Amino acid sequence: MTDLVQQLAKEIAVRPNQVEAAIKLIDEGASVPFIARYRKEHTGSLDDQILRELNDRLNYLINLETRKKCR
Repeated sequence: MTDLVQQLAKEIAVRPNQVEAAIKLIDEGASVPFIARYRKEHTGSLDDQILRELNDRLNYLINLETRKKCR
């Protein structure tokens, strides 16, 4: 997971701790608009556009890893 956090932080140009916080909230079931509005203190004020990009890229990378393992 650490490699994934580092990769996402680099791709999106945010700090790794912001990525970790966002992933944790997403994993807990929080939506992107909810995180952007009500959890700014956790993510270092990431806006909804960046959070959406992070979420999309996270899902892509997880699905890619899953497909690699199935082969």
